[in-house]
Amino acid sequence: MELIDGNRIAADIIKELKAKVAALKGRKPCLALVRVGDDPASVSYVRKKEQTAAEIGVDGRVILPPVSTTQEELFALIDQLNADSGVDGILVQSPLPPHIDELAVFRRVTPEKDVDGFNTLNLGKVAQEDPSGFVACTPAGIMELLARSGVDLKGKHVVVLGRSLIVGKPVALLALQKRAGANGTVTICHSATRDLPAITRLADVLIAAIGRPEFVTADMVKPGAVVIDVGINRVPDPSRKTGYRLTGDVAFSQVAPLCSRITPVPGGVGPMTVAMLMRNTVEARLRRTAA
Repeated sequence: MELIDGNRIAADIIKELKAKVAALKGRKPCLALVRVGDDPASVSYVRKKEQTAAEIGVDGRVILPPVSTTQEELFALIDQLNADSGVDGILVQSPLPPHIDELAVFRRVTPEKDVDGFNTLNLGKVAQEDPSGFVACTPAGIMELLARSGVDLKGKHVVVLGRSLIVGKPVALLALQKRAGANGTVTICHSATRDLPAITRLADVLIAAIGRPEFVTADMVKPGAVVIDVGINRVPDPSRKTGYRLTGDVAFSQVAPLCSRITPVPGGVGPMTVAMLMRNTVEARLRRTAA
């Protein structure tokens, strides 16, 4: 069993981006990070993104509207950032408060600055295999992890467990694409799938993005499979100082001995998501220079 080290691969990408930014003439790339309210996980994610931006040389502009912010007020802020020539990328951290429509917010960000890749146009470009759009960061990170780990999906059965717009659907579309590293045969499973273990056991590559801690057990995995665990779940653990531990959607201790390759949690897909966000931001800056 080989552990796919997301921290190491993400560090390589960050190093590459740092060199690109250093070579830029004029102002550095600017990423607006909008976090509404004080959700603990969101606070942690935005802090990590801000720190990584600073490491690369990207200007991470953190904007913190209160949790009471209305949808109209958030739209007005996004419109202002869309019009700001000094901002290259915009990320609105999810989850948003329940009174705000997340999909409407994602659509409000102009596609040229949608470095999160959730705008309808950018998702459509993934479906049409149009490379001019921005790809959602976690799916892009998964594909990069596989490529840099020597996993070619051509002809392989890829089973995606989860159908969210953020991970499941876009990563399935990426795995299907007619390009090097992709060309997989893809099955998407979800909560209404019958006899789920029988399907996941067919997977040469299993991508678990269901958001349920340790859901994937040994009986669901074919020996020799590659397993990508997208989940980051907080599970109560009184023995920890924090009172919780992080676990993925895969029961790692059970499943890992069966796999040819597997990602850990933490240290697998998570760092790649941040690295891909930075890559999209640098690319947005380069495109604006070339325009």
